[in-house]
Amino acid sequence: MNPILSVKDLSVAFRHGGSSNLAVDRVSFDIMPGEVVALVGESGSGKSATAASVLRLLPYPAASHPSGEILFEGRDLLEADDRTLRDVRGGDITQIFQEPMTSLNPLHPVERQVGETLAIHGGLTGAAARKRVLELLNEVGIREPEKRLGAFPHELSGGQRQRVMIAMALANRPKLLIADEPTTALDVTVQAQILKLLKTLQRDHGMSMLFITHDLGIVRKFADRVCVMTKGKIVEHGPVAEIFDDPQHDYTKHLLAAEPKGLPPAHDPSREVVMEADDVKVWFPLKAGLLRKTVDHVKAVNGISLKLRAGETLGVVGESGSGKTTLGLALTRMIASEGRIAFIGKDINAYSYREMKPLREEMQIVFQDPYGSLSPRMSIGEIVAEGLKIHERGLTAREREIRVSEALEEVGLDAATRWRYPHEFSGGQRQRVAIARAMVLKPRFVMLDEPTSALDMSVQAQVVDLLRSLQKKHNLAYLFISHDLKVVRALANEIIVMRLGEVVERGPARDVFENPKADYTRALLAAAFDIEPVEAG
Repeated sequence: MNPILSVKDLSVAFRHGGSSNLAVDRVSFDIMPGEVVALVGESGSGKSATAASVLRLLPYPAASHPSGEILFEGRDLLEADDRTLRDVRGGDITQIFQEPMTSLNPLHPVERQVGETLAIHGGLTGAAARKRVLELLNEVGIREPEKRLGAFPHELSGGQRQRVMIAMALANRPKLLIADEPTTALDVTVQAQILKLLKTLQRDHGMSMLFITHDLGIVRKFADRVCVMTKGKIVEHGPVAEIFDDPQHDYTKHLLAAEPKGLPPAHDPSREVVMEADDVKVWFPLKAGLLRKTVDHVKAVNGISLKLRAGETLGVVGESGSGKTTLGLALTRMIASEGRIAFIGKDINAYSYREMKPLREEMQIVFQDPYGSLSPRMSIGEIVAEGLKIHERGLTAREREIRVSEALEEVGLDAATRWRYPHEFSGGQRQRVAIARAMVLKPRFVMLDEPTSALDMSVQAQVVDLLRSLQKKHNLAYLFISHDLKVVRALANEIIVMRLGEVVERGPARDVFENPKADYTRALLAAAFDIEPVEAG
C-alpha cells in the first residue's frame, strides 16, 4: 500500500532582513491511508511550519523550501499550480487551525462560513446547504445549532469557534485532515467528544490525519504513529506505544516528563481581600420580531458570589459557554453587570469610565489568545510600554524603556527582543509578552483567561512556575479561568465550578479534586485525568 502523503527531506526557511532562518531541516515522514500520524514538540520546533507547507499556506516569498517534496497521492504539491491547489484545499485536504478567532471571517455569520466550502467543493446551495450546515454543527457538539446560524465569530465562545472550524474542515469529507492543535480552545469534556468524533469519521470514511498537538495524553489515545520534533528536526519516530513505553531520545523523555507541578501557597484568611463579589448577574437579552423586542435572556452569569485575597488564586473551571470569561469580564468592569463588585474595598459596580480609569493599572488581564491580543503593527517593546504611557505619563522615555526591559526579563525574555514583532515569536513566547504587558504596571489583581491553553506541555509548566513566582514576589491575586484542570490544580487555592452561568460546586482546591460532590465536577475530573467517574453514594 502506498502512502497518501509522503514528505521527503522537507526544509523550510524564513527570510528576515538580509538573512534566512531554517525552521524545518530535512524532515521526512509518511502517512498511510486511514492512519493518524501525530507531530509533537515544543513551540518553535517546526510542527506548524511543516503542516502549513503541505497546503502551501506559508507566507511566500518570505518563506521558502530549500529542499524537499510533498507528495499527495503521487503529486508533488510544492510544484502544483494554483488551480490544482484550489481543488485540493478544502476538498481532498483540509486543515483545522490553532487560533480560530484569527481564522474565521469576523464579518460573516456561521452559516455563510461553513456553507462557503460546501458551495465551492460540493456544489451545495440553498436549503440543501443549510441542512448540511446544521448536521455539521450538531456533529461537532454545538447546542441548538439553528440559533447559531446567524451568529458571528465574536458572539461565540472560544470552544464554539473552534467547533465551527472543525465543521468547516469536515464539510466535504476530506481524504486527509491536518489538525493543528484542534482541541486547544476546548474544555476537557468537549475535547473528548471532538476527539471521539474525529476518530469515528476517520474510521468510517478511511480519512487520514496529520495531528499536531502539545498534549501527549491525546497522542497516546488518538494516534497510530508519532514523530517528535525539536529545533526543526524529527529526532524520534515510531508507533505510539513504542515511543511512550520506551523513549530513546532525551528530548522525548523530557516531553513525557513535562507537566505542571507544585502546589499553590497555603490559604491565609488574614490577607487583604482584593476582589469581592455578591450576587453578580450578567444576562444578555434575546430579541425577536420586527421591533426586536426582548423575548428571553441568556443567563451567562446568574447570581455568583466570591472572595479573593492577595497572594492567592481562585480557579474558575467549567465547559465552554459556562460563563467563566463573562464572570471575569464583569469583575473587571469590562462588561455591565448587576450585583455588588468590590475592588480593594471600593464598590466599583456603579463606577463610570472616568472613575474606573485610575484603577485599571491595578487590575490587569492576560487573554487566551496572545496572537490575537498583541498588535501585529507594534514591536514587543511598544506593546509592553503602552500601559505605562497611559497610566504613568510622568515617566521619561528612558525610564519606560528600563521598566519594559525589566518586565521582559522577569518573564524570561531577553530585553534585546523588544524591537521584534509578535509574528517573530513562538506561542509560548507571545504569552510571556502578554504576561509582561500586564505585570509592567505592577497590578494587584490579574484575570488570567486560559493563559496556557495554546501552549505545549513543557511551556505550560514553565508558565505555571512563572505565574507562581510572580504571585509570590508581588503578592498578586489571580482569577485563573481554565478548562485545564491539571494547571488549575497546580495554581489554585480555591475552585468554583461553573455550568450554564451558575456555580455547581465550590471549595478549597484539594477538597474539590479529592472529593467532588457534584456529578458535573466528577465528569470534568474524569475527562481531565482519564479516570472512571465515581458515582455519588
